[in-house]
Amino acid sequence: MSGPEELTWQGEGHALLASTEDLAVAQKLLAEFDDDLGDRYRALIDGHPDATVRTCRPGHLTGSALVVDSAGTNTLLMLHAKFGRWLQPGGHADGDANLAAVALREATEETGIDGLRIWPRPLHLDIHEVDPPGEDPHLHFDVRFLVQAPAGARPQGNHESRALRWVPLDGLADFGCDPGLVHLAQLGAEALAELPKP
Repeated sequence: MSGPEELTWQGEGHALLASTEDLAVAQKLLAEFDDDLGDRYRALIDGHPDATVRTCRPGHLTGSALVVDSAGTNTLLMLHAKFGRWLQPGGHADGDANLAAVALREATEETGIDGLRIWPRPLHLDIHEVDPPGEDPHLHFDVRFLVQAPAGARPQGNHESRALRWVPLDGLADFGCDPGLVHLAQLGAEALAELPKP
């Protein structure tokens, strides 16, 4: 995560978070990931004009959010109704190539928290297989962002979760979270130490 002076935390309605079908926006977000993982994302986008649509196979782009409290010490996890696991909020792009907008939208919908702010540069990339009921197994090319909740935020949740819980950033392994989410929380804690406050 470089160049914090170039960006600021953004809230809903900011021009940087405008929805678009232009895959060049997704490519630009991925530009700093110049490794094999980033290359896999670029290959998906280059080879699939429908990469932001959930029917794209072998997989499609998704956006998710490491939602942290205003103190930056806890993250909000949801017990996912379909998968029965504790996960960070996030979901399908549904045609939107601005994955920062996707992550913020999904975080707002799934937590019920108004006033979330997102750091619009991706924090982490993760490709993982999902096997949802009634669908074929496929890959989620997840682009993960850091999102901060306002002070006093009270999560409400929606039909996609059975429960929501604030968990210390350094306590996800003890909470039974998968290694990818534990790593995401570590990256989030490191980024929060360097970034300006929202």
